[in-house]
Amino acid sequence: MPKSSNYTAKNIQVLEGLEPVRKRPAMYIGSIDGAGLHETLREVIDNAVDESLAGFAKNIWVVLNPDDSATVVDDGRGIPVDTVRGYGKSALEIVMTKLHAGGKFGGGAYKISGGLHGVGSSVVNALSKKMWIEVRRDGKLYSQEYEKGAPKKEVKSIAVSESRLAEVIDDPQLKTLTTGTAATFYPDDSIFTETEFDNHMVLKLIRERAYIVSKLYFHFYDLRAGHTLETHMYFEGGIVSLVKKLNEGKGSIHPAIFIQKEVDEVLVEVSLQYNEGINENLESFVNVINTVNGGTHITGFKMALTRVINDYGKKIGAFKGDGDSITGDDTQEGLTAVVAIRMEQNKIQFEGQTKGKLGNSEIQPLVQAVVKEGLSTYFEENPQDAKAILGKVYLAAKARLAARAAKEAILRKGAFEGGSLPGKLADCQEKNPEVSELYIVEGDSAGGSAKQGRDRKFQAVLPLGGKILNTERARLDKIVEFESLKDMIIALGAGIGETTNMEKVRYHRIIIMTDADVDGEHIETLLLTFFYRHLKEIIDAGYLYIAQPPLYKIQLGKEAHYAYSDPERDKVLKEHGNGKNPSIQRYKGLGEMNPEQLWETTMNPKNRILKKITAHDAEEADRVFTMLMGEEVPPRKHFIQENARLANLDI
Repeated sequence: MPKSSNYTAKNIQVLEGLEPVRKRPAMYIGSIDGAGLHETLREVIDNAVDESLAGFAKNIWVVLNPDDSATVVDDGRGIPVDTVRGYGKSALEIVMTKLHAGGKFGGGAYKISGGLHGVGSSVVNALSKKMWIEVRRDGKLYSQEYEKGAPKKEVKSIAVSESRLAEVIDDPQLKTLTTGTAATFYPDDSIFTETEFDNHMVLKLIRERAYIVSKLYFHFYDLRAGHTLETHMYFEGGIVSLVKKLNEGKGSIHPAIFIQKEVDEVLVEVSLQYNEGINENLESFVNVINTVNGGTHITGFKMALTRVINDYGKKIGAFKGDGDSITGDDTQEGLTAVVAIRMEQNKIQFEGQTKGKLGNSEIQPLVQAVVKEGLSTYFEENPQDAKAILGKVYLAAKARLAARAAKEAILRKGAFEGGSLPGKLADCQEKNPEVSELYIVEGDSAGGSAKQGRDRKFQAVLPLGGKILNTERARLDKIVEFESLKDMIIALGAGIGETTNMEKVRYHRIIIMTDADVDGEHIETLLLTFFYRHLKEIIDAGYLYIAQPPLYKIQLGKEAHYAYSDPERDKVLKEHGNGKNPSIQRYKGLGEMNPEQLWETTMNPKNRILKKITAHDAEEADRVFTMLMGEEVPPRKHFIQENARLANLDI
């Protein structure tokens, strides 16, 4: 797409003031917790990324500072500083202090952008205790400081020696920077419940953009006490590099395929690669925004993929009749793909405020046509790869038919949808799922204590007997043959596979409760694998939890205290153990507690500790499950060696 270097004050349009942001911050950044905190950093980073998408910035620096501030620098054009007509103020001040002021509202400065439709800078400024900006352009250095969104002084030109950037980071490239914008902001702790950035979340955010915007160099520094991290990211291959990363350790069956074409000022980029597994990993982006709920671009991609594979199968005689046709579900087994489109910001239609789903109807046929043409050409030019893919999806189709037949034979019609509940389940009296809980407990001994100690009104207990199947690479027919998993699926009531119906789930708190030892953690991991791979809807709905039973019972005379960690044990002994002879019991299993103790420590909502399971970072979760539970030994061995020093072994 053509570059436009004509970026001046006349590109800036002002729509309304800034006052509402501090009063209702969640309206602008989603929340005031850690997610909202990181949204502010994302907005500032995406302003820098937009300069790269416009064809100017080549480098972006992101720095987490020791004083809890964050700095973002780019080598783009620099925010304009000349006066905005009708306002008598510098464009920089208008951008930083007026809501809906920016170069992304039809002024011509940005055709493609991410971020909060241009309001990002002013929103971040409003939610910061203080913020300062330095702009390098036209051979000069300009600066302005703010407190809670209000400018302290007017924009002024300063000497290079007065730059505060050198105080932040000692980077040789920054010393020679002649154009670009540097922003440092201090999140307001009177607004945010958390003000400490998580470097893992920041790295994911940066890595995602480094993949999507190829040839953009990111430099990340965490200079906070106890962290001291420096990393640099640059991916020449763009989304092809991302697909290869997602497929690490999964046994790819062909080289990554890349398709790219621009149609009607929409750039379509697709990369795909099949692996030996059975799980799909599909990511999608519009400009730099991760469309986690897909949309019309994904629909177009899937339609084209299914059509091309079917057409090629018939052409080479692999399919003898219509009954052999591949379905969309078959093409998704073992598929890793990234679909990224770039289009003019003012033409994008997202469904919902979170930008999680693309709604533009014209994008579906456009992406479908591009992928159909590109993939058909690839298959013609690479018949061996095409046959490998065809063999993969054909096996998936056979497995799908076998699984359906096995499921019907094993469970009989309707067994998942409200048949008789398993005999081991001690159900609760409450029928409202919103207030009902299911404890999934290992072993009959712990199950007995849990059944006796629970509140029967709203707490149900399901003991799992024997070994749990590793479902990382298991298909549905194998899962439903496994007694304990079948009991659990029936007890939950939501079904599984294509029959999953979350409206029928019988409990809105599903709590895994295992022993606090190595075996218990192994069972916990197997159950998490099952839910992540086969009933992820439960995790996405926020219904899955892990109970945390106490590790110690500390008897001090007639007083009993429970500790859930070693530091908590030490704290109890320090506060209550002076002059007494403490008796410390280390719980190895839930069965060691009588029903009253189990209720008081682990099941009573007033006292218990529950860990809610989430999968915000789906890419990382997928990688970890593949590595820990898959068949490839070297990645698992490497992970264990890397993390062994963190382990607290119970031997």
